[in-house]
Amino acid sequence: MHRFFAPPEATREPDVELSPAETRHALTVLRLRTGAQALVLNGAGDELLCEISDANRRPLRLRVLERRHLPAPPRAVTLLQALPKPRAMDLIVQKATELGASRIVPLLTERTVTQPDPAGGAHKLAKWHAVAIESVKQCGNPWLPAIEEPVTLTSFLARQEPCELALVASLHPGAQHPRTRFDEFRREHSRLPLSIALFVGPEGDFSPPEIDALTAAGAGPITLGPLVLRSDTAALACLIIALHETQPQAESKVNRNSIIRFR
Repeated sequence: MHRFFAPPEATREPDVELSPAETRHALTVLRLRTGAQALVLNGAGDELLCEISDANRRPLRLRVLERRHLPAPPRAVTLLQALPKPRAMDLIVQKATELGASRIVPLLTERTVTQPDPAGGAHKLAKWHAVAIESVKQCGNPWLPAIEEPVTLTSFLARQEPCELALVASLHPGAQHPRTRFDEFRREHSRLPLSIALFVGPEGDFSPPEIDALTAAGAGPITLGPLVLRSDTAALACLIIALHETQPQAESKVNRNSIIRFR
């Protein structure tokens, strides 16, 4: 079933009005007609089963047939990503949304090559938001991640935001296997962490002073293996590791009734 996005304030009434862009996509690209059903996501956990009541109306309005609220993920994962080149950042936002990140914070570090243009900051933020919206529509994630404006690593650490488990992907000596960090948390707390911060550096890694500042703030350095990964690859690896290590076994079991067997 086709998915569309509408912000929370547009999904409170019995009818949902789509944006002009979503209307064009529904009628011109998908060629949906009156009576067709679709899902509308609002990025705040709501999934609405809707029906097109009049395909001739612009902007398109959909009648809500059923509302379903999906609870937020039990663990909030924040990706703190050293700002890479624009195309790589678009990919990171897309995949981080698919992998369930709740927040994305672009970082400006000593070795960050791409420096944001203050005049174009709002445009970049709007573009990342649009990329995240397209991603939730594609994967069905009902929760849209919060995406912040770029901030220096020093400024972010000065906030002293509480977090149960902070990890930093690092090429420096002393970095441990990610599972070691998660196992240590489980032994100490007898449960999985409720909030995780993942720090991913630029090409060339965080500088030694930055690693010192991160570890002093409580972040544990982890290794992603012997190979030197691109920054965007490292981000995806960290998110997949966090997803794997925090997924209860009961949730990861395959529903064998849903498997299609070919004879």
